Parts: sequence; C-alpha cells; structure tokens
Amino acid sequence: MRVLVELGWFFRREWRRYAVAIGALALVALLTMVPPRMVGELVDAIAAKTLVLPDLLAQIGLIVGVALAIYGLRVLWRVYLFGSSLALARELRLQLYAHLDQMPAVFFRHYRTGDLMARCTQDIEAVQMTAGEGVLSMVDGAMTAVVVLGVMTLLISWELTLIALIPWPVMAWLMYQYGNRLHAAFGAAQARFSALNDAVHEAITGIKLVKASGAQALLTEGFRQQVEAATAANLQVARIDAAYDPTITLTMGASFLLSIGFGGYLVFHDQLSLGQLTSFMMYLGYLLWPMFAFGWMLSILERGSASYQRITALLAEPLPPDAGATGVGIDPAVPARVDIEVRLPLFCYEQNPLPVLQGIAFRVPAGATLGILGPVASGKSTLLQLMLRMYETPPGAVKLNGAAIETLPKALLRRHFAWVGQEPLLFSASIADNIALGKPQALRHEIEAAAALAAVDEDIRRFPAGYDSMVGEKGVTLSGGQKQRIAIARALLLNAPVLLLDDALSAVDGETEARILAHLRARKPRATTIIVSHRLTAVECADEILVLEAGRIAQRGTHAVLSQQPGWYRQVYEYQRLERLVDAGC
Repeated sequence: MRVLVELGWFFRREWRRYAVAIGALALVALLTMVPPRMVGELVDAIAAKTLVLPDLLAQIGLIVGVALAIYGLRVLWRVYLFGSSLALARELRLQLYAHLDQMPAVFFRHYRTGDLMARCTQDIEAVQMTAGEGVLSMVDGAMTAVVVLGVMTLLISWELTLIALIPWPVMAWLMYQYGNRLHAAFGAAQARFSALNDAVHEAITGIKLVKASGAQALLTEGFRQQVEAATAANLQVARIDAAYDPTITLTMGASFLLSIGFGGYLVFHDQLSLGQLTSFMMYLGYLLWPMFAFGWMLSILERGSASYQRITALLAEPLPPDAGATGVGIDPAVPARVDIEVRLPLFCYEQNPLPVLQGIAFRVPAGATLGILGPVASGKSTLLQLMLRMYETPPGAVKLNGAAIETLPKALLRRHFAWVGQEPLLFSASIADNIALGKPQALRHEIEAAAALAAVDEDIRRFPAGYDSMVGEKGVTLSGGQKQRIAIARALLLNAPVLLLDDALSAVDGETEARILAHLRARKPRATTIIVSHRLTAVECADEILVLEAGRIAQRGTHAVLSQQPGWYRQVYEYQRLERLVDAGC
C-alpha cells in the first residue's frame, strides 16, 4: 500500500478523474446486486406457483435495463481510470527524460544504458498498472465486497454469511506472506532485466567488432547466462504469483461448501427460503471477483512499489549546480567574440583521487586558434569538457570574456560553443536534419553553406536523395570521414563564437583536412577555435600550441618553435614528416 501513498501527489491532482471512475464503479457495484435479488424472487414465485407472464416479462426487462446501464458505466470508468494511469506514465517519462537530460557526465559513468532504459520503460509500465489496474482492483473489489456482504447479511442471513466467511482469515494471512515475498522477487527480476538490457545494447552496438573478432560464441555464452539469470528471477516471481489464484479458489470452494451445507440446514428447518438460498449463492459467486481482485491488487502494488522505488531513486540523483535564469549580472545574449582564460590548479574525476589535469593555465584571445596535443590519456578531451561544464571545476577556473562559467546558466553557456567530439553521433534522420540539429529553423541554403565549409557538400550531392538522404542509425550508411564532416557542418551552422574540435579530423585525408582548416581561417568573424588533434598538420597554423603530458602542460609555443625544441612535439613532428615522405614514395 505504500506506493499508493507515494503516488498521492498524482491522485490529489487527478482527483476529479478518479472521483468519476470511483462513482461509476460504485453504481456498477449497486446495480450488480439487482439481478440476483430478482432471480431469487422469481424462484420463490415459481416454487409458490404464483408467477404470471406480465411479471416475468417485467422482471426480464428490468434485468436487461440494468445490464445496459452497467455496460455504459463500465465504459465510463475505464475511460477515466485508465486515462489517468496513462497520464501518470506520460508524466513520469517526461520527468525522467528531463532529469536525465540535465545530469552530468559522471552520472552516466555510474548508470548503464540498459538499466536506464529499463527504468524508463518496464518500471514505468508497472507504476502505470498500479495507478490503473491496481486502483481498480482495490476500489472495485472493496466496494463489491462491502455491498455484497451487506446485502447477504442484512437481506438474507447474517448467520449464513458468518459461516461462509470462516476460511477468509487464513487466506488474508497467506496473501500478506505472498506480498512480502513478491516485492523482493520483483525487485530482483527488474535488476536482472536491466542487466539483460545492457547485454543486448552492448551486443548490438558492437556487433561489427564482435564479428570481426570472431567472438560470437563468447558473447552468445555471456548473453545466454544473462537470459538464464533473468528467466530464473522472473520464474521466482511467477511461482509466487501462481500461489494467489489457487489460494483464492480453495477459499471460495470452502465458502461454497459451508454455505451449501449450512444453507440447506436452514432451508430444511424453514429458516430460509429456497429462493433466498439461490440469491445467497449467486451473491457468494459475486465475491469471487473481490477475492481475485485482492490477490491481483497485492501483486500489482508490490510490483509497482518495487518499480517506483527504482524510478524515484533515479529522480533523487542530485542535479549539478547551475546558475539562475540569466546568471549574476550576465547579459543573456551570446557575444559575437569570446576570449577564453583557464586557470586550473587541479582536477580529479569523482571517486578517483588521481589528478587528471593540474597546473593548467592559458588564454585564447577572441578569434585566435589554440592547438592542443599530447599522448593518449593526457587530459585533452577532459579539458574541453570542463569548458562545457560537463564536469564541475573550481570557481573561476574557466572564464569567458572575464566571467566565470559557473555564473552562467548551462543553457546560455553552451550557446557560446560549437563542439565536435571524437566520435560524431548522427541520428536516424535525413542529412539535412542532422546538420540542422542545433538550429532546426535553418534554411536549406544555410545548411548547404555549412556543409560546403566542412568540405562535405559534394559528397552529399552524390547521394540519390542529396540532403534528404536518410543516414540510418548512428550514420551507418556513411563513412567515418563523412560522419565527421557532417558533424563539423552541424557545428559551423550554429555560428557560435567558440569552436571546439576534439580530434574531429582524424577520419579525413590530409587534403580534405587542409580545405576545412582553410575555410575556418577564412570565416568572418573568425571564431575562437580550440583544436585537439593527434596530427600536427591540424594545428600547424594555430596561434599557440599546448602539449599535455600526464595532465600537465609540458610544452607550449607555435609550430615553428616547438618543431625545433627537444620533446614530444618534435618527436611526433619527425615521425609524421617521415610518414609523409614514405607515402609520397620518396
């Protein structure tokens, strides 16, 4: 029952819908009592040989009218009750999506994709059932039981009613035990389902690598183990669920047996008429639904409780700090030119004491280009993510035009940047829609101009549908270089004052790279540009180059200076120069 209290905020808000549904259910419960009463009267009239045709037709007409009224009322409560539960599911999905959309990058290091998908789908469906079928089984079952027992007790025989209820306390105790076991079992089953989702997600996203590595057998065995574990967990839930119906059936069977025995005794001693006993047995049959509803309700509520705990645990994850609607004394408009200053003494990932970056200090004047290079895991990508506030920095560590980024709302801050990551992500939409992702109101000529700057316009026009060609999931129909250039076009279309390229030219050839960089340098006004790359050709024309090693700035200067200094940059310069000579056949 706790989940109903936790969902009280929704029931209070939607009380009108639930009031209409409960009112309709109450009328159905009352009208359902009419036919057995009338049947009992007909049986007594037949036994007394006093039944005449007009009375029979009137009784039949009344029964048909009651049945039609019940039909209309059942349609009404279904529309209002199940409509409310669908509204709850819609709201929870929107809340979860909005919450996930605001969570920092570190959050997604703790939660796996499959688990998040399970909470946003199957767990919400379980809570939806609680607000729909759960409320139905509780309210309708309770009202039907109260009305039926009231009629049986007050209008027929209270002694016979007590005899019929003798097995019920045992059933109630068993139902309580089933509920406790079901809550724990369903929570475990949902956790297994999350793990299974993760396994499916990883297998599908990495299917090319799996096939190329010949690891199908290994992955299949791992997946089989996940399926077996999920199946075992769900079988445990099914075993507990399976105990509800037999318990109810045995209870009702015992009630019928006791009622027939004691009722026959009362009829034999003229304390009850045959028609009254017939009505009583029909009413007792109506108690079968409340009993099944009681077991169904416990099952639904325990499932909903376990799922709602998983949902609220996700919603309880604290949001990262953010500034107010417009920041403190900050103009909400994005300036045309931005200079960047970084003074970062130390940065570590959460729950990892090892420093990722330390002693980082530099400034990029508005319109200038900064190149960042270094060996793998030297902190290059992390530095860009700190500028975007994917992770939080010490106060004042990063400034835009002299204003610390933590004083800016994230939505406003990120409008300063156009970012292209190492692995460009494209959606299952047209090429034009992918380029216009950050600026959906862009006109076609603006999209084409951005594509031309990214040196991908000619490639796009060679597709049969041109800019309207569908790229498939994650750009599966495109080459790596085409995906990177479309991602660059998407960033250029934003026309943001700061452009961040995180190894975004790694999949294009040298000639195309040179064309793109030349286009960037020729843009007016020229954006402040930071280029992370493993190829020196991408940063040769940068105003300043930083070389990071182990999270520190090991070297800094222009290409002309660094290529002559001993160190990592010169070693890479000599290696790549030799590589180009080999490629040229010299």
